Amino acid sequence: MTRFALERFDLDRFVAATLEEDLGDHGDVTSASVIPADARFSGVMDSRDGIVVAGLPIAEAFFRALDPEMEIARLAEEGQSVPAGTDLMRLRGNARALLTAERPALNTVQHLSGIATLTRRYVDAIAGTGAILLDTRKTIPGLRVLEKYATRMGGAQNHRMRLDDAAMIKDNHVAVAGSVGEAVRRAVASGVQRIMVEVDRIDQIVPALDAGATHLLLDNMDPATLREAVALIGGRVPTEASGGVTLDTIRAKAETGVTYVSVGRITQSAPAADIGLDFATL
Repeated sequence: MTRFALERFDLDRFVAATLEEDLGDHGDVTSASVIPADARFSGVMDSRDGIVVAGLPIAEAFFRALDPEMEIARLAEEGQSVPAGTDLMRLRGNARALLTAERPALNTVQHLSGIATLTRRYVDAIAGTGAILLDTRKTIPGLRVLEKYATRMGGAQNHRMRLDDAAMIKDNHVAVAGSVGEAVRRAVASGVQRIMVEVDRIDQIVPALDAGATHLLLDNMDPATLREAVALIGGRVPTEASGGVTLDTIRAKAETGVTYVSVGRITQSAPAADIGLDFATL
């Protein structure tokens, strides 16, 4: 089996820290007092919603951390769209281990599948426009790598993972620098290669480009203004519609010819998927 791996994500550390948080100082006192140590369960994890699957390898890691001999079969692929009622994983092993790992495993799959599912809705909403959906840094602290993994499973591309990926000059930076052009010139002078600039007015575009911007975020612009901006930029740099994008508005923005549309909601506001895990004694 190929081990689940993401850049800058330590799966073993994540599992250990999550279990430590849940177990406290005395462990799962309920299972330890009620379930015999040698009892065995079988279980099925299934989705009660139609979802895009994300997080099953991480769930598996929780169960294996407590019972390395557990028999586990993943029944769905990461990024797969499945209907309600789909079995996602079958398990067979120590009953105490299954019960103790159940909540961390489910929490992870519910959260990540919720993000992937909402992301897919946005991707589907702009299908055929040529625009690409981007996520943002609006992620829960400590979970960015996982949440951005989930957006990829939903069909989005990742925007900046970290602050050192690129300069992103926004209105507060401009306010201190004095102008868009001056802010960009300072970034260029410092040696930054990728310089993204947020503009919310047409008259900021040429100064940003002339100073060396490599990517323009067209912030909170209506479709007509976006079309004007895209025409003025003329393909010199990638363009990104951002700010207040919803499922109701994204297609009109994507149809303006922008390269990307970024949506914070896919990580910030995604509801958890309804996924359960039912056990039976062996």
